Amino acid sequence: MTNFIPIFPLALVVYPGEKLHLHIFEPRYKQLINDCFQSKKPFGIPVVIKNKLTEKGTLLEITEISKVYEDGKMDIKTKGIRIFDILEVVKDLPEKLYHGAIVTYQDDYNNGSTLIMKKIIEGARLLHKNIDVSKDFGKPDEELRSYDIAHHIGLSIEQEYQILEYENELHRQEFLKRHLTKIMPVVREMESLKKKIKLNGHFKNLEGFEF
Repeated sequence: MTNFIPIFPLALVVYPGEKLHLHIFEPRYKQLINDCFQSKKPFGIPVVIKNKLTEKGTLLEITEISKVYEDGKMDIKTKGIRIFDILEVVKDLPEKLYHGAIVTYQDDYNNGSTLIMKKIIEGARLLHKNIDVSKDFGKPDEELRSYDIAHHIGLSIEQEYQILEYENELHRQEFLKRHLTKIMPVVREMESLKKKIKLNGHFKNLEGFEF
């Protein structure tokens, strides 16, 4: 099924279920948000990578306009709904400053592994402990999905976009698990390096080498 949506291209990846706060200041996007809020319709954020519009993005609903400034700028709260693929960008919309797109919606097969998800959560928490970061995922562990973890383990925007490309939760889990397996030795080495640097210049209590 295809659908027309207004689009707000940004250099970020939004996942289904994610809550995103935005400050709206450009005239075209102030118009977009006002139109969508009044009509109670969603809008799309296609991902921009290296100044190029990609084919995928996420549909969002506006949950709240938190503040409207005197000049019309806005602080809004949104929530990701589902992932879409762009079939065609529509640049010329009558009396509109913003663009739109004809999209089709991606299926989402929630067939993940409880065991793999548990390992991902443990790996993410171990990563945060090693870099001295505190994160609250906002859900009980048993309700967490790959989308809830992906922003919190140091992925690049290209890697975060790869997560959008997977329709299968199990494939997303495998991707996150591989990433954590790859970076953890690097993080541990950095922690060891920090300790060595801190020791430099201090008296060291070391045993001599026995010939």
